[in-house]
Amino acid sequence: MDAVIQASVFLGITALIALITWLHCRRAPRSSEGTKEYFLAGSGLSWVFIAGSITLTNISTDTLIGWNGNQMLLVVWWELAGIAGLFLLGKIFIPVYYAHQCTTVTELLERRYGSKHLRATVASLFLVGNLFIFLPAMLYTSSLFLKSMLGLAPTYLGIDSLLWLATFSAVVGAAYAIFGGLRAVAISDTYSGVLVFGLAFVLVFLALGAVGWDLSDLPPERLSMIGDEQSKLPWTTLLTGMIFSQIYYFSTNQTITQRALAAPSVREAQRGAYAAAVIRLLLVPPIVVIPGLCAYKLYGQLGDATYGHIVGQLLPHWLQGAFAAAMVAAVMTSFNSVLNSSAALYVCDLHQRYINPQPPIARLSVGLQVGAALMAIALVPLFRGTESIIQLIQQLLGLFSMPILSAFITGLLFRGVDGRAVIATIFFGAGLYGFFTFGWSPLHFLHLMCITMWACVGFALALNRFAFGRRAQFVLGTAESRREMWAMLRG
Repeated sequence: MDAVIQASVFLGITALIALITWLHCRRAPRSSEGTKEYFLAGSGLSWVFIAGSITLTNISTDTLIGWNGNQMLLVVWWELAGIAGLFLLGKIFIPVYYAHQCTTVTELLERRYGSKHLRATVASLFLVGNLFIFLPAMLYTSSLFLKSMLGLAPTYLGIDSLLWLATFSAVVGAAYAIFGGLRAVAISDTYSGVLVFGLAFVLVFLALGAVGWDLSDLPPERLSMIGDEQSKLPWTTLLTGMIFSQIYYFSTNQTITQRALAAPSVREAQRGAYAAAVIRLLLVPPIVVIPGLCAYKLYGQLGDATYGHIVGQLLPHWLQGAFAAAMVAAVMTSFNSVLNSSAALYVCDLHQRYINPQPPIARLSVGLQVGAALMAIALVPLFRGTESIIQLIQQLLGLFSMPILSAFITGLLFRGVDGRAVIATIFFGAGLYGFFTFGWSPLHFLHLMCITMWACVGFALALNRFAFGRRAQFVLGTAESRREMWAMLRG
């Protein structure tokens, strides 16, 4: 009977979110331009849906499971540092993107460097990261959570139960992205966010109640906010690679930034970014660390199974169905966001630039997203046995995040840089970071991110000067750059 109640609550909530999203999308005005309508919601998203979609795209099962799986307070710095990334998105990057009328963030690189090949190169790297890291990791963490919470058997009909759960999440999540475009994605994100945060805070209070609202007897390293050089997050990384990883993720990453590009004006987009920063400051920290700390006191070290285990132990059975719906909603919001942004990158940056400038947007996007979803399901087993899924994602991200960020920073700070120098730099940066991280690694990977980023800027300028015979002009602080920035901020 308990299983029937759980399943009924789960299916009912999932269907209700879908119905509300469909009703909202049906009333929304439509744009006549295909790419703007499908990938930017016809430039009609209000700040509420921008903030909600940014938040839920970021706060998925890999975040809730990964950070709680570390079972220490120190990792909350990852979420607090994101506030700086969102502030820079609103203050600096949104005006720049709107001034250049960008549909994808990579379009800004083409405008700055005059190179469609650089735009295509960066878009391809985004796609590789989405297809081989983010999408399968989201499905794996959500499936692991549901399996731990519900106590499911290892296999059903001879197939790993993780794959059954991953397939369900992928099918439902892809439906939003395929049939509704960014508008349906953003609206479902926001409504799902109310459910996710509401139930996540219920778990926080239940977990604290289970430990008598006292965590003082935990080992000191579990409660410390200052990590030493042997910890997972040394305090010195907050001054180096941490800030650059957040700038990349929130200001130059298509999946996040695409929501801010879908507003009717710069001001509306900025309100959405700043509202997301407030949510991140006030609501996110408790839900990503407190359940893990309480679980350590109650059950000991559990790793990535922590979140599902504590939910299964503390929540009543009828509420577990609602929590399962919330977790599936969380992964669906992130999954469909990445699918939609991947389609935007392929269609706008690759297909329209090299194959057909006026393709059937919806039909092309559907094929791409179905293929990406199937690939993500197939790659789920590769993440099994990972010590910390969130740490692995952050570490792998450096392979392309810092080289890509260096392309944006070089383009914003300098004029006269050849696009070919930047393309070569991206591969140089990936190789340098890969050598440091997976070969010789004397430093924390966040320090290596900082070194890689600035090494890429220097390499691009040197290659530009000595290989292509062009002298870059530093424009930050010049009268021209001040006029340009002032015009963008006013716009």
